[in-house]
Amino acid sequence: MQFQETEEQSMIREMVRDFAEEVLAPTCLARDKAQQPPIEEWAQFVEYGLQSCTIPEDFGGVPLDDISEAIIVEELARVDPSFAVFFCVHVGLCAKTIVIHGTDEQKSKYLPMLATDKVGAYSLSEAGAGTDAAAMSCKAKLSDDGTHYLLTGEKMWVTNGVSADVYVLFAKDVDHPDYGVKKHGGTTAFIVEQSFEGFTVGKKEDKLGIRSSDTCTLVLENCKVPVENVLKSPGKGFPIAMNALDNSRIGIAAQGLGIAQGAYESALKYAHEREAFGVPIARHQMITAYLADMATQVEAARLMVYKAAWTKEQHYHHGGHRHSKEASMAKLFAGDTAMWVAERAVQILGGYGYTTDFPVERFFRDAKITQIYEGTQEVQKLVIARAISKDV
Repeated sequence: MQFQETEEQSMIREMVRDFAEEVLAPTCLARDKAQQPPIEEWAQFVEYGLQSCTIPEDFGGVPLDDISEAIIVEELARVDPSFAVFFCVHVGLCAKTIVIHGTDEQKSKYLPMLATDKVGAYSLSEAGAGTDAAAMSCKAKLSDDGTHYLLTGEKMWVTNGVSADVYVLFAKDVDHPDYGVKKHGGTTAFIVEQSFEGFTVGKKEDKLGIRSSDTCTLVLENCKVPVENVLKSPGKGFPIAMNALDNSRIGIAAQGLGIAQGAYESALKYAHEREAFGVPIARHQMITAYLADMATQVEAARLMVYKAAWTKEQHYHHGGHRHSKEASMAKLFAGDTAMWVAERAVQILGGYGYTTDFPVERFFRDAKITQIYEGTQEVQKLVIARAISKDV
C-alpha cells in the first residue's frame, strides 16, 4: 500500500488550497449571507482547468485520477463547502455521467462546453421522490413526428439549478413498455439545456447551510428535448442514476472531510490563542481530549475517502469491482465526522463559535447536508448492508 501523495497530487492540493484561501475565503461569508452563487469565483477557477478534470483530452479536458479529484473537493470544502459542491455536481454528476454513458455525438457537443465556461447540473429528485427516486412523476412523451420528447413535471433540490447551462435530467417515458409495470419502469436520462423551450427555473430554496450553492426547482411544461439527447436509450435511466450516485457519494464524502478539516483547524488555532485561567485553553485536559478525538476522526475519514476514490479508479480503469460499498462507507463516515467535528469546534469556541465572526458557525450549518444529499445516511447503511450480505 502507498499512503504518500504523488508529486502531482501534492501540487494540485497546494494550488487549490491557495485558490481557496486567496479567492474564496474573502467572499464566502458575504455570499453565504446573500445566498449568492460563486459565479465570479468560478470564472477564476476555470482558468486553472480543474473544472474539466473528469473530461477526456479528446473533448478538451484535463483528466485527473480520482484521488486528485477528491483532494480538490477536500481543499475547496476546507474553506468554502458551497463552492465544493458546485464543483462536485459539475465534474461528477453532470460531466462524468455524459463521459460514461453519452454517445460520441453527445460527448462531442456537450463535453467541450463543460470543459470551458458552461456549468453542469443534475436533476433526479422531486417533491415526492427524494430518497425513493423511482417514485418520480415527471413524464416524457415522444412527439408525433418522433423528433423530440416533451417533458412535463417539476424537479426539486437541483444543485447549480439556477447557474447551470446543461443538465442531466431524469423523467419517465410514458411510451416505454416497462412504464407502469415496474416502479422505475420507463425512467430515462436526458441531456437538457436551460435554453430549451418549455424549461423554466422555479423557486430557489432558502437553506440552512451551503447557502452560496444555488438549489432550486425546475419547471418543465412540454419541454422540448431532441431524441438525440437521450442518454443510452429510453428506459435505461435508472441504472445511470444509481451509477452517478455511486460516483458522487465519494465527492460528498470528500466535502465532509474538507468541512471537518476546516472546523478542526479553526478550533485548534483558537484553542492555542484563547486563554482561560491564565493559560491557553489548548492546555486544559478536556479541550485537548476534544482536539485529539477530532484529529483522529478527520484522519480516519481521509483514509476512507481516499480508499473509496482509489477503488473507483480501479473499477473504471483497471477492471476492479464496483465501488458502491466503499463509496457509501466513506460518505456515511465522513458525513458523520463533519457534523461531529463541526459541533465540537463550536463548543471549543464557546460563544464565539455561535457567531458569524468565526467560520465554525458556517461549517456547522454546512456539515448537516453531507448526511442528507446523495442518499441519506440511512440509505448508505442499506447499501452497505446489502453489499456485505453478498459476502456471506
